[in-house]
Amino acid sequence: MDNTVLLSLAGIGVLGICCQWLAWWARLPAILFLLIVGILVGPVFNILDPDALFGNLLFPIVSLSVAVILFEGSLTLKFEDIRGHGKTVSNLITIGALITWLIIAYSTHYLIDFPFELAFLFGAVVIVTGPTVIIPMLRTVRPNAKITNVLRWEGIVIDPLGALLAVLVFNFIISGQQHNAISSIAITFGSIMFVGFSMGFLSGWLLGELLRKQLVPQYLRNVLTLISVCAVYVLSDTIEHESGLLAVTIMGMTMANMKDMDIDDVLDFKESLSLLLISGLFIILAARIEFYQFYQLGWPALGILAITMLVARPVSVFISAIGSDLSFSEKLLISWIGPRGIVAAAVSALFALRLENAGFAEAGLIVPLTFIIIIGTVVIQSATAKFFAKILDVREPPPTGLLIIGAGNVARAIGKELQIQGFNVILTDSTWENIRLARMDGLETYYGNPISEHADRNLNLLGLGKVLAISGRSNLDTLACLKFKSEFGVKNVYELKSTREKHINDKHIVSTRHRGYELFGENVAYGDLAYLLRHGAEIKSTQLSDEFTFEQYLEKYGERVIPLFAIDLKERIQIFVANGKMEPEPEWTIIGMIQAE
Repeated sequence: MDNTVLLSLAGIGVLGICCQWLAWWARLPAILFLLIVGILVGPVFNILDPDALFGNLLFPIVSLSVAVILFEGSLTLKFEDIRGHGKTVSNLITIGALITWLIIAYSTHYLIDFPFELAFLFGAVVIVTGPTVIIPMLRTVRPNAKITNVLRWEGIVIDPLGALLAVLVFNFIISGQQHNAISSIAITFGSIMFVGFSMGFLSGWLLGELLRKQLVPQYLRNVLTLISVCAVYVLSDTIEHESGLLAVTIMGMTMANMKDMDIDDVLDFKESLSLLLISGLFIILAARIEFYQFYQLGWPALGILAITMLVARPVSVFISAIGSDLSFSEKLLISWIGPRGIVAAAVSALFALRLENAGFAEAGLIVPLTFIIIIGTVVIQSATAKFFAKILDVREPPPTGLLIIGAGNVARAIGKELQIQGFNVILTDSTWENIRLARMDGLETYYGNPISEHADRNLNLLGLGKVLAISGRSNLDTLACLKFKSEFGVKNVYELKSTREKHINDKHIVSTRHRGYELFGENVAYGDLAYLLRHGAEIKSTQLSDEFTFEQYLEKYGERVIPLFAIDLKERIQIFVANGKMEPEPEWTIIGMIQAE
């Protein structure tokens, strides 16, 4: 028996990681593969029976997992984000969310004959469009900047707010189930709110102060945070039943909005832990579904899906966008893209378990209905959004922007010239002085390490098609190339040799298969370009013609020129590399570094 349990646990872990890897490879939301695998190993092949495997531990495991997921989500909610991303986003997460909630709730009540309390709970659960499903879809669809910003920030901000609404509705249901009189319901609900908010705020403030004032050693910060979340959840639930989820949500929001609070390392740890929990949790939850539940829901469930996608979402978007500068086509595409994700699945499963125990017979149907909404929105919208964006003419052209690793004098000079030629350029650097000078030159920047978890969350890669690693720090450049090969493709990652690499033995140099294409020539290094710039060299653009060919260009400048880039007739950038063959044609533009005479 022990071996069976261990094998099941290991199998869940392996399947979860495989699903995450497959999602990365296919550029689709991981939740889709997790749910499909869970259904396959559960009701289809009967390989996994979570109730038999975990027994009485199933409910506590799901509860604590959801608590951690909600805390991690709320830890990203900063109130300034709500204020700082436009009227449309603010309306979508307030007025739009309310409209979606009401439409779905009433539709569920009348189509499936859910009790009003369960219908309103289900409506609250499925208003959430999470970033984990939105971002992969945006990278595939490539809508214009206005659409991208609205959808991206809506997904980020509504994640914890939607979860908070679902928790409040659930707490209200429990209050009503415990008491019949309105006054008793109000007292119980008020008690849950008071305990949840006070426990969440006090624990968040206390933990935040300990971390902010460096009163906890670095190696204990993540562990202390995890234990604190679990302890606050259990303690709050003990003081007032069903207040725990509210407490951890408020706890995360409190810490996120404290001044001078650095929570990046905590977020990194929580994201990794959430990834592990999510991967296992959704396989387990999907495996508990029985096919008879889908039959029980019947065709009305597809009606709910249709209303969610074709009525609730468009109505909320068009009302929220009143007075905005969004065009009709842009509103249509935003209306079409609203996939549900992680929070909806996790919260629905936990609430279903609790309500079933509380005597709500129909509560078990919330999970399969939620999964139908998730799978339906993810599959249908992932398959069609690109087509609709093309038809509506709101797609960005193929990504032509460049991510430049480094913001030193070489990177800034190259970035300025590329920007003049009409290319979108983002420079990244961990040195503030370099970033400051780049911003003074009018260049877009990211201040931080481009291979950090913080960059994964905050560095917007949409619209970028190539990476130029020219920081002059070989280790950083190589790691950046290795990381971004999966994002941009092997053929779109380039690296400038560091000065040190020109003078060391090959056995000390990282293999070329782990690096990007060698920029600008075999004998060109970062130090060479930096030296030339300091001594009067300039990066200039020159247009070729039938009378002035590339051969004549090289002949004119001789050894004083290092060709860097070429822009062809289709305004695509071509990059000169070591051992590469390029034959620039008339009417092309050559960008080169030309030394002073």
